[in-house]
Amino acid sequence: MRISIIGFGQVGKTLARRFTKLGHRVSIAHSKGPESITDCAHEMGATAVSVLEAAKVGEIVVVSIPTKAVVDLPKGLFAEGASDVVVVDTSNYHPDLRDGHIKEIDQGMPESQWVARQIGRPVIKAFNMIFATSLSEKALPKGSRGRIALSVAGNSADSKALVFRLIDDLGFDPVDCGTLENSWRQQTGTPAYCKDLEATALQFALEAADYDRVAEYRSGEEARIKKEMAAKKTSGK
Repeated sequence: MRISIIGFGQVGKTLARRFTKLGHRVSIAHSKGPESITDCAHEMGATAVSVLEAAKVGEIVVVSIPTKAVVDLPKGLFAEGASDVVVVDTSNYHPDLRDGHIKEIDQGMPESQWVARQIGRPVIKAFNMIFATSLSEKALPKGSRGRIALSVAGNSADSKALVFRLIDDLGFDPVDCGTLENSWRQQTGTPAYCKDLEATALQFALEAADYDRVAEYRSGEEARIKKEMAAKKTSGK
């Protein structure tokens, strides 16, 4: 398939490497322009393109950028792309660490619903609740004991089915989180978030999430990250 990735963070780069190894034609874009990542993209087996070109050529377009950067994407980004393009949002909202506060999300709108409104396209929420190292190193064949599961939320059954197949091909078990409205269950800090759970355990974790605690989950994860960053700074790593 033609898969485009907008964003050059750890998850975006990891997906680019994994998808190219599976034989997909991968284009990857960075906000600083294709020339800024040409060599790295070539090393991954991908093609460096502009953000607009990425949206135009991909059958699947993975948006893997900080939440705050979504508003800086070109207006009408998908105007020249296929009408049935599947857009996947991998972002996680970190108001105190990175993104600043976004009123609608702070008031309870699921992050990916907000992203969909900004870009004017339906999105599928996926690949946000696994660390890049796990995505890179912990894939297992289908049916293997201990195979990690990844949850997927979205409103289109066909689009989700396509993402399910990609996740399975990557070496993980897909789990349906429901509609995009339910994507808060896999957001930052929730019981399902970055725990490397098997499918049954992940389903229980998704069900255990409490909507009234979304802000608490997020702040708890941000506190954990801050503590980890401080420890690394102290140790000099």
